[in-house]
Amino acid sequence: MRIPCHASAILVAACLAAPTAHAQLVLPRPSPNASVSQTIGITNLSLTYSRPGVKDRVIWGGLVPYDSLWRTGANEPTSLTISDDVQVAGQKLAAGKYSIVTLPGRSQWAVAFTQQKDLQAATNYDPKQEVLRVTAVPDTNQAHQEWMWLGFDDLTQNSCNLVLRWQRLRLAVPITVDVNATILASAAKEVPNAKRDAWRTPFRAASYCFDNNVSLDQGAKWLDQSLAADKNHTNLALKARWLQKDGKQKEAIATAQQAITTGKAAKENTATTEKLVADWTAKK
Repeated sequence: MRIPCHASAILVAACLAAPTAHAQLVLPRPSPNASVSQTIGITNLSLTYSRPGVKDRVIWGGLVPYDSLWRTGANEPTSLTISDDVQVAGQKLAAGKYSIVTLPGRSQWAVAFTQQKDLQAATNYDPKQEVLRVTAVPDTNQAHQEWMWLGFDDLTQNSCNLVLRWQRLRLAVPITVDVNATILASAAKEVPNAKRDAWRTPFRAASYCFDNNVSLDQGAKWLDQSLAADKNHTNLALKARWLQKDGKQKEAIATAQQAITTGKAAKENTATTEKLVADWTAKK
């Protein structure tokens, strides 16, 4: 069968174009990419970096010279992104994305955070774009770590260490988050944006204040806002506990009984509130 000339031209063009439709060949990097994230309170910390290997080389004072700027990894610069303001070694670091550059020393390191976006290596480093520099003491008596590791370790409710491990070295930089301040600031922003009939957002803010014994005056206002939107077993029970905490036992019992009545009408489990009333009544 004879193929028309115009059809042959289309077929040839399609064949020539076909290779360009495929993705570019991807090969493994000698230093593979890695990423890690950690949440402290409601603050998110994330690292993106590349992991070079020891490969029988002298790392400290060799591949990575002492007293010279190092991009702290391979390939692209290592980056740290934080969603809220934090304290790094006791100094403020504002929310944002930073590249990490280090100055390794035999007995002490400098760790710098820069906003420089065109950072290719330490050779084009612009000190004017550095926003924070802290110091840390390396521990060189660790177990062997073949592939460089960066991450978050020694976690507590409001802190962690930003840790580098490679060969037999471990370097830790403390990061602290003011969890209460961060949550209260978030609540102050979100509560006014809650819908008129949305009781949950101000209730959750008030509950955090009550449970953590912080900003109780503001928390009481948020609880009143929740109750104004919708009185239910949940927020009435919190109001009762709040009154009890303030030493207003008679009002606390009355409010708890109101919470029980409201909860039962909605077919909710009110056993915990009933136990509170029994305990408070027995102490009268």
